[in-house]
Formats: sequence, C-alpha cells, structure tokens
Amino acid sequence: MKIDNLIEFAKEKNIKLENQENIVNEARDNVKNKYKYSTDRIKNNFDTLLEETEKEAYKLYLDYEKRYGEKVFDVFLKVIIKSGELRKLENTGKVLGKYFKLFDKFFLSLAQSRKSRAGKGFEKIHNSLFKILDYPFDEQAVINGKPDFLMPSVKHYRKNPMDCIIFTAKRTLRERWRQIVTEGTRGLGFFLATIDDKVSSAQLKEMLDHRIYLVCPESIKRKCYKDKINVLSFRQFFKDHLDPKIKSWKRNKII
Repeated sequence: MKIDNLIEFAKEKNIKLENQENIVNEARDNVKNKYKYSTDRIKNNFDTLLEETEKEAYKLYLDYEKRYGEKVFDVFLKVIIKSGELRKLENTGKVLGKYFKLFDKFFLSLAQSRKSRAGKGFEKIHNSLFKILDYPFDEQAVINGKPDFLMPSVKHYRKNPMDCIIFTAKRTLRERWRQIVTEGTRGLGFFLATIDDKVSSAQLKEMLDHRIYLVCPESIKRKCYKDKINVLSFRQFFKDHLDPKIKSWKRNKII
C-alpha cells in the first residue's frame, strides 16, 4: 500500500474539513442568537461582537478539525487493516511508526491551514457582521486596490470619488495596507479594519499622510493606540464618520 499524503488521501475518500464560510456563519449566528441584538445594538456593540465571534469561530474550527482528523485516521486504519499490514494489536506501534513522516506532514499541513484560515476568517467575520447593519455599499468593487466595501456605491464613486468611503479588512497589516491606496485611488477616507496590535507609530504616521484610518476593537485601541488620532474603534467609525455620511447621502438623494 502506497500513501504519500494524508490530505490527498482524505480528498480521495471524500473526507473534507468544514468550509470556512460555513464556520464563520455558524459562529456569527451563535453569538447573534446569544444576545438577540437589534441592528442598532449590533452597531453599538460591534467591537465586542467582532472579538467574540472570532473566538467562537476559532473554537468551532478546532472542533471541526478534530472531527476531520478522526475521520481521516479511522479510514486510514481500516485501509491498513484491510491490506493485512496490521495483523496483531501488539504490532500497532511498529506499523504506525512506518507512517510517522506521513502523520508529521499531515499535522504540519493542518497547522499551516489553521494560520491561513485565521487571517481569512477575520475578514469574513468582519464582513458578515458588517452586512447585517444594512449600510449601502458595493462589495469587492473593481477600483485600484479592490476594497471589501465601497460606500455608498461604485456608481457614486465614478461621479464623485471624494464623497465616498473606502473600507477594507485585514487581520494583520505588515505592508498590505498600501494595497488600498495605490496610485489613482481617491476617496473621502480610507478605513482599514484590523485586530493587529503591533502597528508601529511610524506606520501610523505614514497611514495618516495617506488619509488612512485604522479601525479596531475598542480594547485594542485602548491598550495599543490610545493617543493615535487616526485609530478609531468601530463605534467611533460608525458615529463620527459613516453615520454622518449616510445622512448626507440621503439629504442629497444619493441613496
């Protein structure tokens, strides 16, 4: 019997790890049902809901990962037993030891996938909660930088880009914040949601020069960016930036 990769083996046996989007939606619904908040209360408590939903999604992911592993090993052992390779229980360690590198690669792949999913998960959680608030936006608009949300619409951006809000989410920043301010992108302001607590003062100053606001949970702002003028909590973003623009867009019959 020749098995070189347990991930590929699982695919062949139609064993799949739960879809990331399904996990995010389940986590969101669990937290949403826990509090039964109205739309206004979701907005007012967005900071804590975002953090709690991310923790819930990670907990769910670990549970689904465990179930996935159980299924993979169950089928794998049945294949070994059926092949006649494992005839006596006392030989289990020796037989499985032959596949040590196979298991090592399997767990390494899961660990790498977990890190990748964490980054994408934050963005999906943020975007999923954001959509509940029923603000006007176009998603993944094709402009320079391709932000998550262009508000109020691509149509209005083409008419008056300086009256629009450009919003995107990145779990960690590094240099990726530059993607939303590529040359030629215009807007009233750029807002970047994150839970990155290691953005340097120099980076924040450079972001300020490009009219970029960092938007993060209140707990991170208090702990890491207390006096930084271009770092906002989600509550501040809604109250001081987005809600006033909504009134302006309505007043001018844009929405």
